Amino acid sequence: METLQLFNIELYYSTAVNTNSGVISIEGEECKHILNVMRHNLDDEIYVTNGAGKIFTCQITQINKKSLEANIKNEFKYEERFPKITFCIPVLRNNDRLEFALEKCTELGVTNFIVYKAKRSVARGFNQKRIEKILTSAMKQSLLSWSSKINFANSIEEFASLPGDKIVFEQNSNLYFDNKILKHDKNYFLIFGPEGGLTDEEFSSLGASDKYKLADNRLRSETAIMKAASLL
Repeated sequence: METLQLFNIELYYSTAVNTNSGVISIEGEECKHILNVMRHNLDDEIYVTNGAGKIFTCQITQINKKSLEANIKNEFKYEERFPKITFCIPVLRNNDRLEFALEKCTELGVTNFIVYKAKRSVARGFNQKRIEKILTSAMKQSLLSWSSKINFANSIEEFASLPGDKIVFEQNSNLYFDNKILKHDKNYFLIFGPEGGLTDEEFSSLGASDKYKLADNRLRSETAIMKAASLL
């Protein structure tokens, strides 16, 4: 399937895509943004992603009070950049820093996340709906077509049963992380520690995981997360 070279456009998001009828429905805040902020009207052409690897060029054909419909003119398919890589990120002391790290990783093409509560994490609430909204905005801003999938784990021990290799970022490691160590046919879970680091018990629960460092100096958790994403 043909791909579309994107630049200098406004990308919108909807999962209400009916490829059989060739119609996309958009409602809620996304519809308001299209009509009230961007001032689109009937017959205007817009770009819409379904968050599952496709971007559609559409023409607005119907406008209602709280929704609109658009006919699909063309569709373009994109490969997910890192489908086999999951970032396992601890709850951070500062929610803004956690959200910022997740947002920047999304802009760099990372789409699979697990936010977990480490033993040394400072107790914070985890507003999944808010984070999903932030990551959807990051996807659209970056003109990407794969929405992020984010889950929550109550402890790092839950990672032991996940199918794939675990890579732990540890400042005391003698090995530097590089994307060349990753094989395309394997699943990887990249595990970051909280501000106080992982405990010995948490390390032990991961078994014989590979340990790497990202820099000679100590990095803040959110900096390490973004550096790993940029190295990918």
